[in-house]
Amino acid sequence: MLNQIDNFYLSQKEPLKSVFLILRDTILSLDNNITNSIKYKMPFFCYKGKMFCYFWIDKKTNQPYIGVVKGKYLNYSELESGNRSHIKILRINTNKDLPIETIKLILNKALTLY
Repeated sequence: MLNQIDNFYLSQKEPLKSVFLILRDTILSLDNNITNSIKYKMPFFCYKGKMFCYFWIDKKTNQPYIGVVKGKYLNYSELESGNRSHIKILRINTNKDLPIETIKLILNKALTLY
């Protein structure tokens, strides 16, 4: 029987499924202290038990994004704050190659805030 987190990933339609799985593996490879679970009905990543980032899908565009919990402390043009006070998001375009190096750069910088 699938657990809640595996069920989330496997229930997504392509290309979201593949994108989320690649992003998950990329994030988990950044540090051994990063864990993945479901919180608030979305995949959440914690660093040493503290909320670090999460995945979600924009309801208007149906495109995924990575929410960076301490995003307000990061200054990268790829991050958007919108009307959020703490979290910034990194939009992912499923019709283009994934910006893996940019994602690693931003999330590694975010790890230094913990």
